[in-house]
Amino acid sequence: MNNINIRHLFLMLSVLCLGACKTPAITAKTESSATPGSYAGSSDTLNISRVNWREYFKDQNLIALIDTALQNNQELNIMLEEIDMSKNEVMARKGEYLPFLNFRSGAGPERSGKYTWDGFSEKDLEEHPEKGPKYIGNFMAVAFFSWELDVWHKLRNAQKASAIRYVSSIEGRNFAITKLIAEIASSYYELLAFDNMISIVRQNIELQSSAVQIVKLEKDAAKVTQLAVNRFEAQLLNTKNLQYEIAQRIVETENRIHFLTGRFPKPVIRDTATFARPLSDRLMAGIPAQLLANRPDIRQAELQLQAARVNVQVAKANFFPSFSLSAGLGLQAYNPLHVIRPESIIYNLAGDMVAPLINKNAIRATYLNANARQIQAVYEYERSILNAHIEVVNQLSKMDNYTRSYEAKSKEADILSQSVLISNKLFRSARADYLEVLLTQREALDSRIELIEIRLKQLEARVNLYRSLGGGWN
Repeated sequence: MNNINIRHLFLMLSVLCLGACKTPAITAKTESSATPGSYAGSSDTLNISRVNWREYFKDQNLIALIDTALQNNQELNIMLEEIDMSKNEVMARKGEYLPFLNFRSGAGPERSGKYTWDGFSEKDLEEHPEKGPKYIGNFMAVAFFSWELDVWHKLRNAQKASAIRYVSSIEGRNFAITKLIAEIASSYYELLAFDNMISIVRQNIELQSSAVQIVKLEKDAAKVTQLAVNRFEAQLLNTKNLQYEIAQRIVETENRIHFLTGRFPKPVIRDTATFARPLSDRLMAGIPAQLLANRPDIRQAELQLQAARVNVQVAKANFFPSFSLSAGLGLQAYNPLHVIRPESIIYNLAGDMVAPLINKNAIRATYLNANARQIQAVYEYERSILNAHIEVVNQLSKMDNYTRSYEAKSKEADILSQSVLISNKLFRSARADYLEVLLTQREALDSRIELIEIRLKQLEARVNLYRSLGGGWN
């Protein structure tokens, strides 16, 4: 082949390689991390999310439950193993762009078919052993070297993406910790609420039992009929039935706590009196921009976005030629006694370049999918910011509204409790009928239970605000 043909061939291969390196056009999307300037006009930067959860939840029984859950919760421990797997992936990716050195040794006889050229030669050697070697086999010891040159940083970017995903998995665990702490605290307060409810129900059972005895005496005195006695007894049975329902909810709530703490059912130690203690002053939420640094789920979404962008670069590098070096050095002979001789040395050295020329559909699809996942990651990041802001706004509103509701319901419960005493006195003096007494008792019981439910919502709002601001993991 003359020099002109060689130049033409080289030119044609260059054109094909340049065409192979062309990448499809993609549409990128830039994320927005903009947030409102403040919550409800407040520009105070004080933020309760920076408070350690041991200081935020001052109940020692609750702190003990959270400590147990952080050690035993199965979901959290599963995430720890996933973090270890992500760390191992980083190590594996790092090894891909470093040289490989392997060793191979082998020994074994060889036997060819009778009607092949090799078989004919072996037959001749068997009949005339003085012509050839004593052994016919393959004995070798070889070291192999290979190294893919990371010219386009494809392998390094893959390692970088895996490292980002590793850090992202840590943020995912932090977010799981915040949710776990909030769920245990909410369940604990719910348990205290049920304890207070069943206590109130039992107090009402005693009062209603006394009322039944009084109305029976009134019937004996012919002041009321059997209908009044039946209505009072029916209301007493209804209240007794209510305590069984609450008792079942206590069992289920305790078992939910047991599941979160990773242990089998046993009594949950708690101080019921702490439920009704006055709440501290209004909690500070800071400003929305602090969510970007405090919320683990937002930071996780941001890291996932970074990893997705690096993966686009990895997919893009598939359009470019790849270069690799390979070498081998060792000893090989048909006779084991000859392996150690200098004449048995074998070696090879090669350099390869591989570039896609035609039918690049798989590479193109991988590249387009990587870009699509990058756009998805942008939306996920923006959605996490929006969701976090809305959660905080909702909890701030709940705290404000339930505080006002608790004040109004407290006054209502006090008035109805007084009305129960008044109605009983009026009934004894025949100045009120039994229906007024029954209705007043029912309204008083309902109002006190509703008051406990509102207090529970207050406590849950405080827990969820702490979680929504990103507290609990630090």
